[in-house]
Amino acid sequence: MIRNLLGSLLGLIGAAAAVWSPFRAWYDGRHGRDYRLADLFSSGGITDAKAALFASLLLPFCFAAVLALVAIVLRSRALMALAGVVVLGFAVLWMVRQGQAVGGISVGTDGKGIGAGVASAFGAGALLILAAAVMRGRPRRRARDRDLPPTTPARSPRAGAEPWPPPPDDRP
Repeated sequence: MIRNLLGSLLGLIGAAAAVWSPFRAWYDGRHGRDYRLADLFSSGGITDAKAALFASLLLPFCFAAVLALVAIVLRSRALMALAGVVVLGFAVLWMVRQGQAVGGISVGTDGKGIGAGVASAFGAGALLILAAAVMRGRPRRRARDRDLPPTTPARSPRAGAEPWPPPPDDRP
């Protein structure tokens, strides 16, 4: 129970960080909500065009947050791990496409380069996967809890036949 509670708490924090990350600076001061989701999959790559809020990077991160919430309710480790993979996958895909668009990615402290939003996305994905590892999942039914077969000996389909296995001989 403690493991599920701790995993659920980590999952909630990871889901909140995933949804929050597009509202922070991702690259050169540009927020993640400004990147169009279609640009990640188009041949043109990332452009300077602004995105509508739910047509931006926020959409897959909201989907991952919903997956994490469903995983908490169902106590599903697989769904929690899938939520983490979705967040990490889109963050990595964005990094690849951004690197292609500008010819390389840089990290800078002066507001140029990769920003805190990317770090939040990677942290959120890592927290979601850690939550899946910590969670115990649903309890399994033990063998003693399952319906056991009857303990009476099986009867032969023939009428009047002796039960199998035959009783032991009492003769000396």
